[in-house]
Amino acid sequence: MKFEETYLNDNILDALYDMRFEDCTPIQERCIPEILDFHDLIGVAQTGTGKTAAYLLPVLSLLDDGGYPKNAINCVIMSPTRELAQQIDQAMQGFGYYLDGISSVAVYGGNDGNRYDQETKSLKMGADVVIATPGRLISHIKMGNVDLSKVSFFILDEADRMLDMGFYDDILQIAGQLPKEHQTIMFSATMPAKIQQLAKTLLHNPVEVKIAVSKPAEKIQQSAFLCYEAQKNGIIKHLFKTDQLNRVIIFSGKKDKVKEITRELRHQHINCCQMHSDLTQQERDEVMYEFKTGQKDVLIATDIVARGIDIDDIRMVINYDVPHDAEDYVHRIGRTARADRDGVAITLVSEKDMYLFHQIERFLEKEITKLPLPEGLGDAPAYRVEEKKKGRNGRWHSHGNSRRGGEKGKPNRKRSRARGKKNHQNSTKDHQTKTS
Repeated sequence: MKFEETYLNDNILDALYDMRFEDCTPIQERCIPEILDFHDLIGVAQTGTGKTAAYLLPVLSLLDDGGYPKNAINCVIMSPTRELAQQIDQAMQGFGYYLDGISSVAVYGGNDGNRYDQETKSLKMGADVVIATPGRLISHIKMGNVDLSKVSFFILDEADRMLDMGFYDDILQIAGQLPKEHQTIMFSATMPAKIQQLAKTLLHNPVEVKIAVSKPAEKIQQSAFLCYEAQKNGIIKHLFKTDQLNRVIIFSGKKDKVKEITRELRHQHINCCQMHSDLTQQERDEVMYEFKTGQKDVLIATDIVARGIDIDDIRMVINYDVPHDAEDYVHRIGRTARADRDGVAITLVSEKDMYLFHQIERFLEKEITKLPLPEGLGDAPAYRVEEKKKGRNGRWHSHGNSRRGGEKGKPNRKRSRARGKKNHQNSTKDHQTKTS
Protein backbone atom coordinates (compact mmCIF):
# COMPACT_ATOMS: atom_id res chain seq x y z
CA MET A 1 0.00 0.00 0.00
CA LYS A 2 1.14 3.53 -0.79
CA PHE A 3 1.08 6.16 1.95
CA GLU A 4 -1.10 8.24 -0.37
CA GLU A 5 -3.77 5.54 -0.12
CA THR A 6 -4.13 6.15 3.61
CA TYR A 7 -6.03 8.96 5.31
CA LEU A 8 -2.87 10.69 6.52
CA ASN A 9 -3.19 14.42 5.96
CA ASP A 10 -1.35 16.40 3.31
CA ASN A 11 1.30 17.84 5.62
CA ILE A 12 2.37 14.38 6.72
CA LEU A 13 2.35 13.11 3.13
CA ASP A 14 4.51 16.07 2.05
CA ALA A 15 7.10 15.18 4.68
CA LEU A 16 7.06 11.53 3.60
CA TYR A 17 7.50 12.61 -0.02
CA ASP A 18 10.55 14.71 0.90
CA MET A 19 11.99 11.71 2.76
CA ARG A 20 11.26 9.50 -0.27
CA PHE A 21 8.95 7.23 1.68
CA GLU A 22 6.28 5.89 -0.67
CA ASP A 23 5.28 2.37 0.37
CA CYS A 24 3.95 1.31 3.77
CA THR A 25 5.63 -1.60 5.52
CA PRO A 26 3.22 -4.39 6.55
CA ILE A 27 2.99 -3.11 10.14
CA GLN A 28 2.29 0.42 8.90
CA GLU A 29 -0.33 -0.73 6.40
CA ARG A 30 -2.29 -2.53 9.09
CA CYS A 31 -1.82 -0.13 12.02
CA ILE A 32 -2.26 3.32 10.47
CA PRO A 33 -5.96 2.87 9.50
CA GLU A 34 -6.81 1.39 12.90
CA ILE A 35 -5.16 4.24 14.82
CA LEU A 36 -6.84 6.82 12.59
CA ASP A 37 -10.15 5.15 13.50
CA PHE A 38 -9.31 5.62 17.21
CA HIS A 39 -9.02 1.94 18.09
CA ASP A 40 -6.86 0.72 20.92
CA LEU A 41 -4.15 -1.40 19.34
CA ILE A 42 -1.47 -3.90 20.27
CA GLY A 43 1.17 -4.52 17.63
CA VAL A 44 3.59 -7.43 17.79
CA ALA A 45 6.56 -6.68 15.56
CA GLN A 46 10.32 -6.68 15.81
CA THR A 47 12.62 -3.69 15.57
CA GLY A 48 13.26 -2.63 11.99
CA THR A 49 9.71 -3.21 10.69
CA GLY A 50 8.75 0.48 10.75
CA LYS A 51 6.66 0.42 13.91
CA THR A 52 7.73 3.92 15.01
CA ALA A 53 6.17 5.40 11.89
CA ALA A 54 3.19 3.06 12.31
CA TYR A 55 2.07 5.02 15.38
CA LEU A 56 3.73 8.42 14.91
CA LEU A 57 2.30 9.14 11.46
CA PRO A 58 -1.41 8.69 12.30
CA VAL A 59 -1.11 10.41 15.70
CA LEU A 60 0.69 13.43 14.21
CA SER A 61 -1.83 13.57 11.38
CA LEU A 62 -4.74 13.67 13.82
CA LEU A 63 -3.07 16.28 16.03
CA ASP A 64 -2.36 18.45 12.99
CA ASP A 65 -5.97 18.20 11.83
CA GLY A 66 -6.95 19.89 15.08
CA GLY A 67 -9.64 19.50 17.70
CA TYR A 68 -7.24 18.91 20.58
CA PRO A 69 -6.53 21.17 23.56
CA LYS A 70 -3.96 23.92 23.11
CA ASN A 71 -1.04 24.27 25.52
CA ALA A 72 -1.69 20.77 26.83
CA ILE A 73 0.00 17.38 26.57
CA ASN A 74 -2.01 15.39 24.01
CA CYS A 75 0.23 12.38 23.47
CA VAL A 76 2.61 10.43 25.74
CA ILE A 77 5.05 7.94 24.21
CA MET A 78 6.82 5.64 26.66
CA SER A 79 10.26 4.25 25.80
CA PRO A 80 12.35 1.75 27.80
CA THR A 81 15.68 3.50 27.15
CA ARG A 82 17.11 6.92 26.54
CA GLU A 83 18.54 5.75 23.21
CA LEU A 84 15.15 4.70 21.84
CA ALA A 85 13.56 7.91 23.15
CA GLN A 86 16.14 9.90 21.20
CA GLN A 87 15.45 7.90 18.04
CA ILE A 88 11.69 8.45 18.37
CA ASP A 89 12.34 12.16 18.88
CA GLN A 90 14.46 12.27 15.71
CA ALA A 91 11.71 10.51 13.75
CA MET A 92 9.23 13.02 15.18
CA GLN A 93 11.28 15.91 13.79
CA GLY A 94 11.34 14.39 10.31
CA PHE A 95 7.69 13.37 10.08
CA GLY A 96 6.56 16.64 11.63
CA TYR A 97 8.60 18.96 9.40
CA TYR A 98 5.52 20.65 7.92
CA LEU A 99 3.44 20.67 11.08
CA ASP A 100 3.04 24.16 12.49
CA GLY A 101 2.30 24.39 16.18
CA ILE A 102 2.87 20.72 17.04
CA SER A 103 5.52 20.70 19.74
CA SER A 104 7.37 17.81 21.37
CA VAL A 105 9.87 17.12 24.13
CA ALA A 106 12.00 14.08 24.91
CA VAL A 107 12.24 13.35 28.64
CA TYR A 108 14.87 10.93 29.91
CA GLY A 109 17.42 10.50 32.68
CA GLY A 110 21.18 10.78 32.77
CA ASN A 111 21.34 14.52 32.19
CA ASP A 112 22.53 17.52 34.14
CA GLY A 113 20.31 20.02 35.93
CA ASN A 114 20.02 22.29 32.90
CA ARG A 115 18.41 19.54 30.87
CA TYR A 116 15.95 18.77 33.66
CA ASP A 117 15.00 22.46 33.83
CA GLN A 118 14.39 22.52 30.07
CA GLU A 119 12.20 19.43 30.33
CA THR A 120 10.24 21.01 33.19
CA LYS A 121 9.61 24.18 31.17
CA SER A 122 8.41 22.25 28.12
CA LEU A 123 6.15 20.00 30.20
CA LYS A 124 4.53 22.89 32.05
CA MET A 125 3.92 24.74 28.77
CA GLY A 126 2.12 21.66 27.47
CA ALA A 127 4.19 20.10 24.66
CA ASP A 128 1.80 18.23 22.36
CA VAL A 129 3.93 15.07 22.32
CA VAL A 130 6.01 13.86 25.26
CA ILE A 131 8.50 11.06 24.60
CA ALA A 132 9.67 9.72 27.95
CA THR A 133 11.38 6.95 29.85
CA PRO A 134 9.21 5.76 32.77
CA GLY A 135 11.55 6.71 35.61
CA ARG A 136 12.11 10.25 34.40
CA LEU A 137 8.41 10.90 33.79
CA ILE A 138 7.58 9.57 37.27
CA SER A 139 10.13 12.04 38.66
CA HIS A 140 8.40 14.95 36.91
CA ILE A 141 4.97 13.73 38.07
CA LYS A 142 6.14 13.64 41.69
CA MET A 143 7.53 17.17 41.34
CA GLY A 144 4.23 18.43 39.95
CA ASN A 145 5.78 19.38 36.62
CA VAL A 146 3.38 17.55 34.34
CA ASP A 147 -0.39 17.48 33.79
CA LEU A 148 -1.59 14.36 31.96
CA SER A 149 -5.31 15.01 32.44
CA LYS A 150 -5.92 15.90 28.77
CA VAL A 151 -3.87 13.18 27.08
CA SER A 152 -5.63 11.58 24.11
CA PHE A 153 -2.93 9.11 23.02
CA PHE A 154 -0.89 6.82 25.30
CA ILE A 155 1.76 4.80 23.44
CA LEU A 156 4.01 2.08 24.85
CA ASP A 157 6.96 1.26 22.58
CA GLU A 158 8.95 -1.95 23.21
CA ALA A 159 6.63 -2.79 26.09
CA ASP A 160 8.29 -6.16 26.69
CA ARG A 161 11.65 -4.48 27.19
CA MET A 162 10.12 -2.03 29.67
CA LEU A 163 8.75 -4.90 31.73
CA ASP A 164 12.09 -6.73 31.55
CA MET A 165 13.68 -3.60 33.04
CA GLY A 166 11.20 -3.52 35.94
CA PHE A 167 8.92 -0.66 34.84
CA TYR A 168 5.57 -2.45 35.27
CA ASP A 169 4.49 -0.48 38.35
CA ASP A 170 5.77 2.79 36.88
CA ILE A 171 3.67 2.28 33.75
CA LEU A 172 0.55 1.64 35.82
CA GLN A 173 1.28 4.73 37.92
CA ILE A 174 1.61 6.88 34.80
CA ALA A 175 -1.54 5.37 33.28
CA GLY A 176 -3.37 6.29 36.49
CA GLN A 177 -2.70 9.97 35.72
CA LEU A 178 -4.50 9.80 32.36
CA PRO A 179 -8.12 10.76 31.69
CA LYS A 180 -10.75 8.03 31.48
CA GLU A 181 -11.16 8.52 27.74
CA HIS A 182 -8.01 8.07 25.72
CA GLN A 183 -6.55 5.78 23.07
CA THR A 184 -3.84 3.30 24.07
CA ILE A 185 -1.36 1.86 21.58
CA MET A 186 1.15 -0.81 22.58
CA PHE A 187 4.00 -2.31 20.60
CA SER A 188 6.03 -5.32 21.69
CA ALA A 189 8.44 -7.70 19.96
CA THR A 190 7.14 -10.64 22.00
CA MET A 191 3.95 -11.49 23.90
CA PRO A 192 4.90 -13.10 27.23
CA ALA A 193 2.34 -13.47 30.01
CA LYS A 194 3.27 -10.14 31.63
CA ILE A 195 2.61 -8.25 28.40
CA GLN A 196 -0.77 -9.96 28.00
CA GLN A 197 -1.62 -8.98 31.57
CA LEU A 198 -0.58 -5.37 30.95
CA ALA A 199 -2.62 -5.25 27.75
CA LYS A 200 -5.73 -6.49 29.56
CA THR A 201 -5.23 -3.78 32.19
CA LEU A 202 -4.62 -0.82 29.88
CA LEU A 203 -6.32 -1.57 26.56
CA HIS A 204 -10.02 -1.83 25.76
CA ASN A 205 -11.11 -4.18 22.97
CA PRO A 206 -7.79 -3.69 21.17
CA VAL A 207 -7.16 -4.54 17.56
CA GLU A 208 -4.27 -7.02 17.43
CA VAL A 209 -1.71 -6.80 14.64
CA LYS A 210 1.00 -9.44 14.48
CA ILE A 211 3.82 -9.40 11.98
CA ALA A 212 5.95 -12.52 11.65
CA VAL A 213 9.54 -12.12 12.73
CA SER A 214 11.84 -11.65 9.74
CA LYS A 215 14.61 -14.10 9.12
CA PRO A 216 18.20 -12.89 9.63
CA ALA A 217 20.00 -11.27 6.71
CA GLU A 218 21.46 -13.79 4.27
CA LYS A 219 24.87 -12.13 4.56
CA ILE A 220 25.20 -13.22 8.18
CA GLN A 221 27.43 -16.30 8.40
CA GLN A 222 25.83 -18.26 11.23
CA SER A 223 27.59 -21.05 13.12
CA ALA A 224 27.67 -22.63 16.58
CA PHE A 225 29.91 -24.49 19.01
CA LEU A 226 28.37 -27.37 20.97
CA CYS A 227 30.17 -27.21 24.31
CA TYR A 228 30.06 -27.62 28.04
CA GLU A 229 29.66 -24.47 30.11
CA ALA A 230 33.25 -24.74 31.36
CA GLN A 231 34.55 -24.71 27.77
CA LYS A 232 33.02 -21.38 26.78
CA ASN A 233 35.83 -19.11 27.99
CA GLY A 234 38.30 -21.29 26.13
CA ILE A 235 36.34 -20.87 22.92
CA ILE A 236 36.22 -17.09 23.35
CA LYS A 237 39.98 -17.04 24.02
CA HIS A 238 40.58 -19.11 20.86
CA LEU A 239 38.45 -16.78 18.71
CA PHE A 240 40.38 -13.71 19.80
CA LYS A 241 43.75 -15.45 19.54
CA THR A 242 43.24 -16.66 15.96
CA ASP A 243 41.94 -13.35 14.65
CA GLN A 244 42.59 -9.73 15.60
CA LEU A 245 38.93 -9.13 16.27
CA ASN A 246 37.33 -5.72 16.65
CA ARG A 247 33.80 -4.38 16.25
CA VAL A 248 32.46 -7.38 18.18
CA ILE A 249 29.41 -7.67 20.44
CA ILE A 250 29.17 -10.55 22.92
CA PHE A 251 25.65 -11.12 24.27
CA SER A 252 24.63 -12.85 27.47
CA GLY A 253 21.20 -13.01 29.04
CA LYS A 254 22.52 -12.35 32.56
CA LYS A 255 24.30 -9.24 33.80
CA ASP A 256 26.46 -11.23 36.22
CA LYS A 257 27.73 -13.29 33.30
CA VAL A 258 28.45 -10.08 31.37
CA LYS A 259 30.61 -8.89 34.24
CA GLU A 260 32.41 -12.24 34.40
CA ILE A 261 33.12 -12.27 30.65
CA THR A 262 34.40 -8.70 30.84
CA ARG A 263 36.84 -9.60 33.62
CA GLU A 264 38.08 -12.59 31.62
CA LEU A 265 38.62 -10.58 28.42
CA ARG A 266 40.41 -7.80 30.26
CA HIS A 267 42.65 -10.45 31.81
CA GLN A 268 43.48 -11.42 28.23
CA HIS A 269 44.28 -7.74 27.50
CA ILE A 270 41.35 -7.37 25.10
CA ASN A 271 40.15 -3.80 24.72
CA CYS A 272 36.51 -4.19 25.83
CA CYS A 273 33.63 -2.55 27.67
CA GLN A 274 30.38 -3.78 29.22
CA MET A 275 26.72 -2.76 29.10
CA HIS A 276 24.07 -3.91 31.57
CA SER A 277 21.30 -2.57 33.80
CA ASP A 278 23.57 -1.91 36.80
CA LEU A 279 25.19 1.00 34.96
CA THR A 280 23.88 4.53 35.36
CA GLN A 281 22.54 6.31 32.29
CA GLN A 282 25.69 8.43 32.12
CA GLU A 283 27.88 5.32 32.28
CA ARG A 284 25.83 3.66 29.53
CA ASP A 285 26.19 6.73 27.33
CA GLU A 286 29.94 6.73 27.84
CA VAL A 287 30.17 3.02 27.00
CA MET A 288 28.16 3.40 23.80
CA TYR A 289 30.20 6.43 22.77
CA GLU A 290 33.49 4.60 23.30
CA PHE A 291 32.29 1.58 21.35
CA LYS A 292 30.70 3.52 18.49
CA THR A 293 33.79 5.67 18.02
CA GLY A 294 36.15 2.68 18.02
CA GLN A 295 37.84 3.44 21.32
CA LYS A 296 36.76 -0.03 22.47
CA ASP A 297 36.96 -3.11 20.23
CA VAL A 298 34.50 -5.39 22.00
CA LEU A 299 31.18 -4.74 23.74
CA ILE A 300 29.86 -7.34 26.19
CA ALA A 301 26.17 -6.73 26.81
CA THR A 302 22.83 -8.02 27.96
CA ASP A 303 19.92 -7.80 25.54
CA ILE A 304 19.45 -4.16 26.48
CA VAL A 305 21.38 -3.22 23.31
CA ALA A 306 20.00 -5.95 21.08
CA ARG A 307 17.14 -3.71 19.93
CA GLY A 308 16.89 -0.16 18.77
CA ILE A 309 20.60 0.74 18.66
CA ASP A 310 22.03 1.68 15.27
CA ILE A 311 25.65 0.55 14.90
CA ASP A 312 26.35 -0.31 11.28
CA ASP A 313 29.90 -1.71 11.30
CA ILE A 314 29.69 -4.70 13.66
CA ARG A 315 31.81 -7.54 12.25
CA MET A 316 30.84 -10.31 14.64
CA VAL A 317 28.16 -11.17 17.19
CA ILE A 318 28.88 -13.90 19.74
CA ASN A 319 25.99 -15.38 21.70
CA TYR A 320 27.67 -16.55 24.91
CA ASP A 321 24.38 -18.24 25.73
CA VAL A 322 21.32 -19.10 23.68
CA PRO A 323 18.51 -16.54 23.93
CA HIS A 324 15.15 -17.83 25.14
CA ASP A 325 13.22 -16.68 22.08
CA ALA A 326 13.90 -16.99 18.37
CA GLU A 327 12.96 -13.31 18.13
CA ASP A 328 15.75 -12.40 20.54
CA TYR A 329 18.20 -14.46 18.50
CA VAL A 330 17.23 -12.53 15.37
CA HIS A 331 17.58 -9.21 17.21
CA ARG A 332 20.99 -10.13 18.56
CA ILE A 333 22.63 -11.31 15.36
CA GLY A 334 20.89 -8.55 13.42
CA ARG A 335 23.46 -6.13 14.87
CA THR A 336 25.91 -7.43 12.24
CA ALA A 337 25.81 -7.51 8.43
CA ARG A 338 24.11 -4.12 8.27
CA ALA A 339 24.40 -1.49 5.55
CA ASP A 340 25.31 -4.15 2.93
CA ARG A 341 28.27 -5.41 4.99
CA ASP A 342 29.13 -9.02 5.72
CA GLY A 343 28.94 -10.35 9.25
CA VAL A 344 29.52 -13.39 11.43
CA ALA A 345 27.29 -14.76 14.22
CA ILE A 346 28.60 -17.50 16.54
CA THR A 347 26.52 -19.13 19.27
CA LEU A 348 27.90 -21.14 22.18
CA VAL A 349 25.41 -23.95 22.87
CA SER A 350 25.74 -25.80 26.17
CA GLU A 351 23.83 -28.94 27.08
CA LYS A 352 21.06 -27.06 28.87
CA ASP A 353 20.52 -24.76 25.88
CA MET A 354 20.29 -27.39 23.14
CA TYR A 355 16.51 -27.48 23.09
CA LEU A 356 16.35 -23.68 22.80
CA PHE A 357 18.85 -23.75 19.96
CA HIS A 358 16.91 -26.49 18.20
CA GLN A 359 13.81 -24.32 18.29
CA ILE A 360 15.76 -21.44 16.74
CA GLU A 361 16.85 -23.74 13.91
CA ARG A 362 13.24 -24.79 13.41
CA PHE A 363 12.19 -21.15 13.23
CA LEU A 364 14.96 -20.35 10.73
CA GLU A 365 14.06 -23.51 8.77
CA LYS A 366 17.75 -24.32 8.44
CA GLU A 367 20.45 -26.20 10.30
CA ILE A 368 23.17 -23.91 11.60
CA THR A 369 26.73 -25.13 10.99
CA LYS A 370 28.31 -26.79 14.05
CA LEU A 371 32.02 -26.02 14.38
CA PRO A 372 34.56 -28.39 15.96
CA LEU A 373 35.95 -27.32 19.31
CA PRO A 374 39.43 -25.80 19.31
CA GLU A 375 42.27 -28.18 20.15
CA GLY A 376 42.93 -28.74 23.81
CA LEU A 377 39.38 -28.11 25.02
CA GLY A 378 38.30 -31.75 25.04
CA ASP A 379 35.26 -33.37 23.51
CA ALA A 380 31.98 -31.65 22.74
CA PRO A 381 28.62 -32.94 24.03
CA ALA A 382 26.33 -34.65 21.56
CA TYR A 383 23.50 -32.56 20.12
CA ARG A 384 20.42 -33.86 21.95
CA VAL A 385 16.92 -32.41 22.02
CA GLU A 386 14.50 -33.40 24.78
CA GLU A 387 11.23 -34.45 23.19
CA LYS A 388 9.36 -33.93 26.45
CA LYS A 389 9.61 -30.18 25.87
CA LYS A 390 7.93 -30.33 22.51
CA GLY A 391 4.77 -28.75 23.92
CA ARG A 392 6.54 -25.38 24.15
CA ASN A 393 6.99 -25.08 20.40
CA GLY A 394 4.24 -22.53 19.96
CA ARG A 395 6.12 -19.80 21.80
CA TRP A 396 8.71 -19.46 19.05
CA HIS A 397 6.45 -18.22 16.27
CA SER A 398 4.44 -15.10 15.53
CA HIS A 399 1.80 -15.40 12.83
CA GLY A 400 0.31 -12.44 11.02
CA ASN A 401 -3.44 -11.86 11.04
CA SER A 402 -5.27 -11.31 7.81
CA ARG A 403 -5.68 -7.68 6.83
CA ARG A 404 -9.05 -6.10 7.49
CA GLY A 405 -11.10 -5.57 4.44
CA GLY A 406 -11.30 -2.23 2.77
CA GLU A 407 -11.21 -0.57 -0.60
CA LYS A 408 -7.96 0.64 -2.01
CA GLY A 409 -7.59 3.68 -4.12
CA LYS A 410 -6.96 7.38 -3.89
CA PRO A 411 -8.16 8.62 -0.50
CA ASN A 412 -10.67 11.36 -0.06
CA ARG A 413 -8.46 13.95 1.60
CA LYS A 414 -11.40 16.14 2.58
CA ARG A 415 -12.92 13.22 4.43
CA SER A 416 -9.61 12.63 6.19
CA ARG A 417 -9.20 16.25 7.27
CA ALA A 418 -12.84 16.58 8.35
CA ARG A 419 -12.62 13.46 10.40
CA GLY A 420 -9.36 14.48 12.04
CA LYS A 421 -10.75 17.84 13.12
CA LYS A 422 -13.37 16.21 15.32
CA ASN A 423 -12.60 16.07 19.00
CA HIS A 424 -11.06 12.75 19.98
CA GLN A 425 -13.56 12.02 22.69
CA ASN A 426 -16.63 12.73 20.52
CA SER A 427 -15.40 11.58 17.11
CA THR A 428 -17.04 8.15 17.04
CA LYS A 429 -20.20 7.57 19.02
CA ASP A 430 -19.77 3.84 19.03
CA HIS A 431 -16.11 3.94 20.07
CA GLN A 432 -15.97 2.45 23.55
CA THR A 433 -13.45 3.86 25.95
CA LYS A 434 -11.75 2.51 29.01
CA THR A 435 -10.92 3.46 32.53
CA SER A 436 -7.23 3.64 33.25
